[in-house]
Amino acid sequence: MTRDTLEHNQIPIYFAAVLLAAAFGLLAPSLAHGLGVLVTPAIAVLMYAMFLQIPFLELRQGLTHKRFLSALLLANFVLVPLLVWALTRGLVERPALLVGALLVLLTPCIDYVVVFTHIGKGDSRLMLAATPVLLLLQLVLLPVYLGLMLGAQSDGVVEAGPFVEAFLLLIVVPMVLAVLTTSLAKRSRVVSLWNDAWAWLPVPAMALVLWVVIGSQITSVVRDIGLLLPVIPVYVGFLVLAPLLGMLASRLFSLPAVTARAVTFSASTRNSLVVLPLALALPEDVRGLAATVVILQTLVELVGELIYIRLIPALVWPAGR
Repeated sequence: MTRDTLEHNQIPIYFAAVLLAAAFGLLAPSLAHGLGVLVTPAIAVLMYAMFLQIPFLELRQGLTHKRFLSALLLANFVLVPLLVWALTRGLVERPALLVGALLVLLTPCIDYVVVFTHIGKGDSRLMLAATPVLLLLQLVLLPVYLGLMLGAQSDGVVEAGPFVEAFLLLIVVPMVLAVLTTSLAKRSRVVSLWNDAWAWLPVPAMALVLWVVIGSQITSVVRDIGLLLPVIPVYVGFLVLAPLLGMLASRLFSLPAVTARAVTFSASTRNSLVVLPLALALPEDVRGLAATVVILQTLVELVGELIYIRLIPALVWPAGR
């Protein structure tokens, strides 16, 4: 099996991981609950493996395609936040649901969106080049958006200490290590071989995270399904409307078909597993439900992507305009 084969089959791999984990969690709940101790290390491994694939050292290349980048940033950091704000107004009285939904819907995906873009006949190489910009901007802007959309609730829902600790340990540290590894790989054969070996791991690491998270949390999802119902229309509304915002941004900047599809996939695909550690760092009274809200978005989105890879090429400039 080649890396390309592994990456192009990641959707069925993820679905298999989710289904097996759900079955394990429901059939052996006491054993599955023990998987919870593996969530943090599994996410740390995923972050490092994923960040190694992001061309941080080629950041300048991602800034050269100005029309594409402008449409991408308009869609993800102006239009989508406005949509998220509108969609989540019905959750204001449910802080755990609100903060979970905001965490996941305000952060554009930086990993498997590249593969979905490729399958959906978009410019995946340009999407990959833009991932450092997307990651850095969302890390800067997420606290701003949370403060604005949570309002007075942000003081009681988001405690700075654990939030910052999770952010540093599970996002900043793996990112810095990945940048150092990539830099050293150009001068050391040993580090280069290490880097090449890790290039195989993003998909297995993502499957592992899905396994431990779903396995340890599925009983909570089933138990709290009644509490989760209000967030499902929010996710469905996002699935339907976010691609339209990507198309609008692409039209405004007169993008050709392949780059317009990349913008559309980016606007529609979220960063659920990257923000999961932030959800797990929330205060205890909202942590469990907020994390479950993030996980639920992953399940809804994976189904949505199967629709996107067929629908977006058919709707986004099918004549190649």
